[in-house]
Amino acid sequence: MQNGTTLNQFLIEERRRLGGTDSDLPALINDIAVACKRLSYVISQGALVGVLGSAGSENVQGETQKKLDVLSNDIMIEAAQRGGYLAGMASEEMDDLYPIPAEYPKGKYLLMFDPLDGSSNIDVNISVGTIFSVLRCPEGVTNPAVADFMQPGTQQVCAGYALYGPSTLLVLTTGHGVNCFTLDHNVGEFVLTQPNMRIPEDTREFAINASNARFWEKPVKRYVDECVAGKEGPRKENFNMRWVASMVAEVHRILTRGGIFMYPRDTKDPSKAGKLRLMYEANPMSFIVEQAGGASSTGRERIQEVPPTGLHQRVAVILGSKNEVERVVAYHKEG
Repeated sequence: MQNGTTLNQFLIEERRRLGGTDSDLPALINDIAVACKRLSYVISQGALVGVLGSAGSENVQGETQKKLDVLSNDIMIEAAQRGGYLAGMASEEMDDLYPIPAEYPKGKYLLMFDPLDGSSNIDVNISVGTIFSVLRCPEGVTNPAVADFMQPGTQQVCAGYALYGPSTLLVLTTGHGVNCFTLDHNVGEFVLTQPNMRIPEDTREFAINASNARFWEKPVKRYVDECVAGKEGPRKENFNMRWVASMVAEVHRILTRGGIFMYPRDTKDPSKAGKLRLMYEANPMSFIVEQAGGASSTGRERIQEVPPTGLHQRVAVILGSKNEVERVVAYHKEG
């Protein structure tokens, strides 16, 4: 398929080509894409429509919600609940799962999403995004409970993210590679612009929040110290460090030119296994990265094989160029 292919055309052709049985999946993805288009417009207006600043509330993680956090969550729910493709939803911004209202037909999928990743960047006009993951609802279940969402990342049928930056992008995998679509505002369609994205196996670029250095575990500190040492250090190479504080922006840079992103486990709060949420941040991004030839790990195990225990479970995240991720994992094994 060549550039100029719309998202809807791509999904139809991919289903025909692969002979898939997920006949409702393209329609669900299109509903998600509609939400992302709406969000793109609202985010682009910013202060003009009064959506900047705090909402004066906290989410279940105790994080202060921005006005756009709340609005983006509402936009995603409104776009996805009507089509008849979902049995339920769960979001970073909601304490519990969201059942599909009785007045709408129910489908066979479960949707998990972070409606606005990197929302701390909104007020300073830096790129933010939306992350989503699609699972199959267990057979015969029409009113899913939290336990029905507790599926490992290996069970995902689709994952993707939208990036709201200089252009609005939708990056998507259904388990057969990764493709990037750019929103053409003239026609209101996402158009295929980067087919079959691949992550270089080697990189000289890493992304980590260096302000947490004093809390890092030994393997992470060893890796970063070696990178920072440059040509004079044991790696004999100069590295660049990046940090945007938006996982979507970090991962998209890695998909485009390689790199490694780390939000590792540390000793800042020993009660938490990590910072990022497994179900609607780590798992979908892990699926995307691995489909593009990269690797992902908590440092101790593959992210998509982590057994889920709750909607808002946290994990350590190390993902990106395969050889660098494997190096960090090897350091963890050495202790």
